[in-house]
Amino acid sequence: MGESIGLVGSTPELGEWDVSKCLHLQTNEDQYPVWWVETDIDLTPFLNSSNQQRIEYKYVRFYSDGGVEWETVGPNRWLPCRPDPGSDTLTVDDGAFGYLQPWPYAYWDQANRTQNFAKPLKNLIHKIGIGSKTREDDIFITSSPQEKSSQGFQNCLKELIHNIALLYKAKNGLKIVVIGSSVALGHNAWLMKGWTGYLQEELYEKYGHQLVNVSLSGSNVTTTIDRFSEVVTPEKPDIVIIALSLGNEGLAHCPPHERAARQRKFETGLQELIEMVREIGAFPMLGSVYPNGDYTAEHYWLLQRTHQRMLSWGIPILDWLSVLDDGQGRWREGTSFDPAHPNSKGHRLMYEAINLNLFDLTAKDLAQKQQILDTPVTLYKDDKGLEVLSHNQNRSLQIVNSSANCYIISSSWQELQTPLQKHSTLEPGIYLSHTVAEHIPSYLWVRDDKVIETTLKIPPSVELEYSSAFEFFSARVSQVLFYDGQITILKQEESLLRIINESNHEYNLQPMWKEVRQALKGQVSGVYTDVLNPDLPFRTMMIGADGLESRVKVPPLSSLSFKYQCPLSEINRVAILPIGDRCAIRMVLHKMEYDGPAYPFDLTRTTNLSDVTDIIENGFFDMWNPDFLHYNHEEARIYHGKWTGLSFAHEIEETDDPLYDFSPVYERMRYRYEGRSQRFLYTLNHCDEVLFIRTGMVDKEQIKDFIAKLEEKCQGKPFRILIISPQPSEELAELTNVVHYDLYLNPDHMYEDLGYWMHCTEVVRSILDSLGVSSKNLFWCPPKIPK
Repeated sequence: MGESIGLVGSTPELGEWDVSKCLHLQTNEDQYPVWWVETDIDLTPFLNSSNQQRIEYKYVRFYSDGGVEWETVGPNRWLPCRPDPGSDTLTVDDGAFGYLQPWPYAYWDQANRTQNFAKPLKNLIHKIGIGSKTREDDIFITSSPQEKSSQGFQNCLKELIHNIALLYKAKNGLKIVVIGSSVALGHNAWLMKGWTGYLQEELYEKYGHQLVNVSLSGSNVTTTIDRFSEVVTPEKPDIVIIALSLGNEGLAHCPPHERAARQRKFETGLQELIEMVREIGAFPMLGSVYPNGDYTAEHYWLLQRTHQRMLSWGIPILDWLSVLDDGQGRWREGTSFDPAHPNSKGHRLMYEAINLNLFDLTAKDLAQKQQILDTPVTLYKDDKGLEVLSHNQNRSLQIVNSSANCYIISSSWQELQTPLQKHSTLEPGIYLSHTVAEHIPSYLWVRDDKVIETTLKIPPSVELEYSSAFEFFSARVSQVLFYDGQITILKQEESLLRIINESNHEYNLQPMWKEVRQALKGQVSGVYTDVLNPDLPFRTMMIGADGLESRVKVPPLSSLSFKYQCPLSEINRVAILPIGDRCAIRMVLHKMEYDGPAYPFDLTRTTNLSDVTDIIENGFFDMWNPDFLHYNHEEARIYHGKWTGLSFAHEIEETDDPLYDFSPVYERMRYRYEGRSQRFLYTLNHCDEVLFIRTGMVDKEQIKDFIAKLEEKCQGKPFRILIISPQPSEELAELTNVVHYDLYLNPDHMYEDLGYWMHCTEVVRSILDSLGVSSKNLFWCPPKIPK
C-alpha cells in the first residue's frame, strides 16, 4: 500500500483531532495528484453557539511504513459556518498539501443545486406574483410539504425573492454589465463572492443600479472581443465595465522577446473593446491591471507602463494596482490564492478600492457625457480655410485645408500649439494619417508637452485625420506582423505596409534580423516603396518567398508607409561580390550598409587574381582543406599551399594553439567558409546581374582569364568587373565589361583613421551610383541558404 492523505479536524465528522478517526481522501489515475473526499457535517452546533463559528482542520499524510506527517506547524485550515443561500453541497478547494491559504476558498455545487431544486423552482417561477411589496407570504407554489420544508428549498426561495426585489428596484437605476475573466467572476473568493458581488450589492443599495456579470474564466482580449456581441449587446447596458488581465495574455510565461507584443496586444484589445462599448451606445469603464505572483522586474515595468497608459485614456478606471501590488508586481502578502488570483481578502480590497462616486449617475448624466465626447474642439481656424480640430473621444487630430494654399505646421507655430496643449486630449506619441498618398504627411509626433514636433506640409484642398498609432494595432484596422516595443510592422491592406519607429534612434531593418525577415514571410512578394519619399536611400522594401530581402532605414520617432509597386521579376537586382585582394571593399560596403552576410574573399588576402579564378571555377573545393593550410606563427597568418596568393588573418582566437592543435581552427574555418562559399554561389545563381569588385593590382591576362571562366559559371547572366587599383587605366583598356578606377583603398589606414574610411566610402558610393547600383536594386543574399 502506498501513501495516502487524511483529513482531521474539530468536528465529530472529522475525528475531533484524533488522527485514527480521520477521513481518508481518495484519488485515481485520471485525477492524481488531486485527492478528494465527500462528507456531511452538521452545522447546527456552530450556528447556535456563541463560540467561534468556524470549523478547523488539517491534512495528514500516511506513509507506507506506518509513519504519519501532519501539515506544517502553524494556523489550522478553517471554514466559516454561517447560513448561506444555495446548495447543500459545498466544494472546498485547499490547493496543495502544506500550503495554507490565508482565507479559504469554496463554492456551491451548482449541479447538485439544479438537480435537487429544479421542480420547486420551476413551480415557483410559474406561480409567483411580483409587486412592490413582494414578501414570502405572497408566493404560492404547487409542491409537496416535504419540498417546502427542506432547508435548501427555503434558502433558494429567499435568494430568489431577494433577486426579484433587486430587479424591481433596478428599473429606476442603470444597467451595468461586467465582462472580464475569472477574477471578475469571483474565482478563489469564498462562495465565489468577489469584488463584483460586493459591487453589485452596493450599487443596488446606494443607486438602484442593476449589475449583470457576463465574465468568462480564462478570457483574454481576443476571446472577449469575439463574444462581446453575443453576451453584452443583448443586455442593452448603460455602462460596461471591462475587467481583463495582462496575465491571461500570457505575459508571465511567454519568451522575453514576446513580452512587449503581448502588452501591446492587450492595450490595443482594450481600446477596441472601448470602441465596441461606445458603438452600442453604452459608457465604458475599465478595471485596472493587477499583480501576478510570477511577475519579474521586467514584467512589473510593463505592468506599470500599461497602468499609466490606461489612466491617460480618459476612461473611468477601477484602480486596483495600488492596493494589491507589493511594489514588485506581485500580490501583497495574504491577498492571493495562487499566482493569478486574489483570495477573499484580495477581492474585498479590490471592491474597497473602487470609487463608488463613479456610479453616481443617471441616464441623463451619461447622455451629457457622451455629447461632450462627441463634440470636436476647434483648436485653430483662420479666414483663409485652415481649421484644426481635436476629437476627444478617439483622441485624434483633424486638419482641414479648404484653401488653395499649402500650410506648414511647425513646433514654433504658437497660435496652434498653445490651444493644442490646453484643450486637446492628444497623448504623447506617434499619430498616423488615415490617408496614405503622395505629398500627404504620413505621420506626426506629439511631444510629452503635447506640442507637435514634426514639421507638416499640408497640401491644398485636403481633409486629414491623424489617430494614435495605437489605434492602428486594432485587428479591425491592421494586422500586426512584428512588434518588439520599439519597431512595429503593420499590414493595413494587402498592398500597404506601415513601419513605426517609437524609439529615439534610427532603426535598420535587414534580412539578417531573423524575426523581422520572418515576419514578412508570406506577404505578397514584390517591390514596395516609401509612398512619401520613394527616392531616398533604403526606402525600397523587397519581399521574397523567405521574407525581407533588402535593408530599410526607419528614422527615429517616425512612420513609413510602403506600397506594393511591382513583382521582383520586373526589376534588375544587382549583386555585389568582392573578389579580393584585401578587405577594403568589405569595409566601405559596411559603412554604406550595402553589406550582408560575409562572402569567401571578404576577410582573406588574395594577392593573385588567378587564384581567385581557380577557386571559383572549382566551386571553392580545397579552400579550407587542412592538408593545404599551414600556420605562420611570426606573421600570425594561415597560408594556403595550393593557392599561394591566398592567406587568412582572422581565424585564430586567443584560446587556440594552432602549432600543436589546429583542429579547432579548421572546424571553425570549415563552418565559416562552407557558409560563405554557399552564399557566393547562391548569389551568383539567383541575382539578375553581378558586379564583381576587386582592389589591388591585376594584369590584363588575369582579367581575360577571369572573364572567360566566369562567363561559363554565370551561364549567360550579365556581369561587370569593377577594378579599383593604383595602376593606369590604359593597362586594362578594351576589356569588355571592365570598369577601372586608378585609386588605392588602404584598409590599414581605414582602421586607423575614421575620416579616411568615410572618405573612401563616399568615393565608392559615387562609383556605384554611376554604375546604377543603389539600395533600390541591390540583391541581398539570405544569411542561411534555403535548401
